[in-house]
Amino acid sequence: MRKVAIVGVTGYTGIELARIILNHKEVELSIFTSETYKDRSLSEVVPSFAGIEDRPCAPMDPDIIASEADIAFLCLPHGTSMDMAPLLLERGMKVIDLSGDYRFRSPQDYSKWYKIEHKNPHLLEKAVYGMPELFKEKVVEATLVSNPGCYPTSVILALAPLFHAKIDVKGTIVVDSKSGVSGAGRKPSQRLHYPECNESFSPYNTGIHRHQPEMEEGVERFCNRRPSLLFSPHLVPMNRGILSSIYVVLEEKVSLNKLHSLYREFYHHKPFVKVLELGEFPSTRNVRGSNYCHIGMTMVGNTLVLFSAIDNLVKGASGQAVQNMNLILELPETMGLNSPGLFV
Repeated sequence: MRKVAIVGVTGYTGIELARIILNHKEVELSIFTSETYKDRSLSEVVPSFAGIEDRPCAPMDPDIIASEADIAFLCLPHGTSMDMAPLLLERGMKVIDLSGDYRFRSPQDYSKWYKIEHKNPHLLEKAVYGMPELFKEKVVEATLVSNPGCYPTSVILALAPLFHAKIDVKGTIVVDSKSGVSGAGRKPSQRLHYPECNESFSPYNTGIHRHQPEMEEGVERFCNRRPSLLFSPHLVPMNRGILSSIYVVLEEKVSLNKLHSLYREFYHHKPFVKVLELGEFPSTRNVRGSNYCHIGMTMVGNTLVLFSAIDNLVKGASGQAVQNMNLILELPETMGLNSPGLFV
């Protein structure tokens, strides 16, 4: 049985990872760390683990981590993962990073969007963008996987078949996404304070969100065509889930039936992407707690409207990370991830 580490277990993505890994048949959660809660038991920090995982959180020491595990998930803030990843790679570990530190190929792009200089630019080319539906062959051979962001996962999966088919697009694609509050992380802030966000619905960072260039680069990595996007994220008063509505003006009229068939064929052998029947549209409720992405579509004149729903903590983060781990360890891609969504 392979041993895994979760570095930064007490954030939302770390907690979600622990929940999935503890039910995985072929890997063992051998060590988990937390700087904030080191030496305190995981069940004390997260009471839902009581009686299931009562060991204390270890310190974030690369020597200790490498002595206990073969593969590490980094659930750390941007900037911190940048420092930890090379230390674990040097010790012979494989690393799946859930931060944004290794998602861009260019250190200049990273500095522009994350406002800090990248300390390990030599690793950016080495890092594999971990979207298994598009880059499975590269993930299998990777030692460093950069797990995609939550918004980009929903959008890239929706756009990839269209761009792969070389269908001409006119102008800028508008991406209108809504996310639950957990997407902002566990650290408290005024914007996420219950009275501030409950019974409210608000946009933020339109056109300047760091996930916009990640979406554009993700599509380009796969299709060698870079889309022009206008991305507008919104905060919705729910715990988890993302729904992206994507408006694509086509250069020439293409029938909806043809596009639907194209999408069905593209994702035919991809277990976690479900292209819904025409006339059906995705809902965050139907993917909550699951590793599935549901895609729906319609046409308005020459505009293709795509809808993509995921759970931001599972397919948008920890579930996709486990999917990547399964591929690296040559396990069935779906192992530990077959659970359907929580319907209520």
